[in-house]
Amino acid sequence: MTPLDDADQVCFEAALREAREGLEQGGVPVGAALSHHGALLAVGRNERVQKGDAIAHGEMSCLRNAGRQSSYRDMTLYTTLSPCEMCTGAILLFGIKRIVVGEAVTFAGDLGVFKRRGIEVVLLDDGRCRDLMEEFQRRYPQVWAEDIGEG
Repeated sequence: MTPLDDADQVCFEAALREAREGLEQGGVPVGAALSHHGALLAVGRNERVQKGDAIAHGEMSCLRNAGRQSSYRDMTLYTTLSPCEMCTGAILLFGIKRIVVGEAVTFAGDLGVFKRRGIEVVLLDDGRCRDLMEEFQRRYPQVWAEDIGEG
């Protein structure tokens, strides 16, 4: 796992707690957090199952919970899983310049699109995130397929 500074670690752990809570609720275990200069602004988790909301992915829920911001350029988005195309679009749209990703094994996403757009990507390869997703994918394969548009 790539080392993080203390502020990053606090924010990433907040995202991981959200992912764990999501799994406990029977939902997709993806958590996210948003920080501004190291200060935690908001957290969110994938709530597609819990709320019946098709676009309530972890990153989207976190951005919704953060409310309106005049600028996202000095913010970091932490997510336990590599973002899907929808969440990638939101990150690009809002101009977030740094993302910290827990893992990209169980779902690779396209981290290259961020790098090509000058966005800093920190890939942690965190086994805890991978274990959560693997457990979820074993327990709820249909929900997972639906979540990534393959249902």
